[in-house]
Amino acid sequence: MREANPGTGRPPAHTSTHISIGRPTIESSRPQQDDDDRTVASVGEFAVIGRAVERRRQPSTTLLGPGDDAAVVRMPDGRAAVSADMLVEHRHFRLDWSTPEQVGRKAVAQNGADIAAMGGRPTAFLVSLGCPPDTPLAVAAGISDGLGSAAEALGAGVVGGDLVQADEVVVSVTVLGDLEGRSPVLRSGAREGDVVAVAGALGRSAAGLALLLAGVDPSVPGAAELIDAHRVPTPPYEQGVAAAVAGASAMTDVSDGLVADLGHIADASGVGIRIDRGRIDASAGLLDAARDLGRDPWEWILTGGEDHALAATFPPGTVLPNGWSAIGEVVSGVDADGGRVLVDGHPWTVSGGWQSFDAG
Repeated sequence: MREANPGTGRPPAHTSTHISIGRPTIESSRPQQDDDDRTVASVGEFAVIGRAVERRRQPSTTLLGPGDDAAVVRMPDGRAAVSADMLVEHRHFRLDWSTPEQVGRKAVAQNGADIAAMGGRPTAFLVSLGCPPDTPLAVAAGISDGLGSAAEALGAGVVGGDLVQADEVVVSVTVLGDLEGRSPVLRSGAREGDVVAVAGALGRSAAGLALLLAGVDPSVPGAAELIDAHRVPTPPYEQGVAAAVAGASAMTDVSDGLVADLGHIADASGVGIRIDRGRIDASAGLLDAARDLGRDPWEWILTGGEDHALAATFPPGTVLPNGWSAIGEVVSGVDADGGRVLVDGHPWTVSGGWQSFDAG
């Protein structure tokens, strides 16, 4: 995940509870106020939990939802694809840039994309929320609403989680996915001669972040779409399943940047990858934003990350599924400098690609 802006925390503390089934009761004697006027501490953890689980639908794969010591989820083919990720305030999102609901939706997107990259469908999400005691209830409720609505849109459910007091707002998500009887698509299956292809947009999240950092008004024509792509990425979930059905040999989601993530496939597969910029779509809006900010659009497209597009390799002769575009090929070995990914025949020299402990 790409850093939004470094920030400072608050004094540490920790309490925890498992989400309870049904709807924990808020005492009737408690004065009822709008969410905007109350804090997490003023209503208590069980009220926050009750707000999180109420009115949430569960899919048929959820045999036992929130409320017991653990949820019970049906996995039709006996296996589960499992992934986890975190969002930390001031590092991965800012609440002066994004609404709480957008933060929740982004958390689902970045985790759901990992399941899509394995060729599966998300079925269940476990969510842990950490926040300071003075966090407005509206923030916790908004994040919960975003998580729940985004999960339901995928045919999945939020089946449980945890609530803790923390220095800053932290959203930790674990996702379970159904492979529907297929073998998972790994990073390690690319072979020389395979076609390299992508599905989904590239560079838009990085462009949106650059616009926010530059102080561009999100309502400015042309900026809103890119900024929204940063606030709430839209992974091509169905294209992940379609790639698996079509026989993709390797696949990953583009969370760290196209060159970096193709490098993960190349490293795992022991191959090289060549891509051609002339075969990669660069939208007019992205090009306009780069011109206005004096930036190189290819820096965003090739190293931007957080679009949660999909990159995959397919055996030669494969008819690419709808939504996939060929951008290169798998080759043998590495270049003279040890690099495994070449852009237009050369190593990409602009630094980029997200790593969690980068100093910058």
